[in-house]
Amino acid sequence: MLLPESIQSLISALERLPGIGPKSASRLAFYLLRASDEVAQDLSVALANLKANTAFCQECFNITEAGRPLCEVCESPKRDSTLICVVEESLDVLAIERTGGYQGKYHVLQGVLSPIEGIGPDDLKIKQLAARVANGGVKEIILATNPSMEGDATALYLRQQLEPMGVKVTRLARGLPVGGDLEYADQNTLLRALSGRQEMN
Repeated sequence: MLLPESIQSLISALERLPGIGPKSASRLAFYLLRASDEVAQDLSVALANLKANTAFCQECFNITEAGRPLCEVCESPKRDSTLICVVEESLDVLAIERTGGYQGKYHVLQGVLSPIEGIGPDDLKIKQLAARVANGGVKEIILATNPSMEGDATALYLRQQLEPMGVKVTRLARGLPVGGDLEYADQNTLLRALSGRQEMN
């Protein structure tokens, strides 16, 4: 079935989003076609505002409001500036903030090292992180990259760059999830849980 160009164009645009395949893109496009004008208009305005009204923090590179040089975390005097948690993306900041247990600051790399995709150290915010450490006052860097090949490679590279600067470099612990059963844990998770075991207090 041939579709009008406007629908096909929307489907193609939606397919470029992560996690959206051709079927999901088609369903979303036809939903928007059937939805009220208000729904489509609200989506259009929200998309336009997304680019126009957001920017990156000049210190940690997390997302912030346009025209604002620093994000809320970097501006807050209540946050511990001696502690920096390094994450891959801004979504990771949200995940850590939801725990309510971290009171330090962040540094968003905006990706991970990936030679296959041609992403090297100069494509990430690594120099800016090193500059923050070089400025002094930072006591610990927590590497909170994802437990993937790329995340581990990025964490290893960062450790090699930062440890000579005299800062303590730590990595998020990995292991079994709370409420998980051993029989369902994969080999790598179980192995990491064993090697990272702690004394019971």
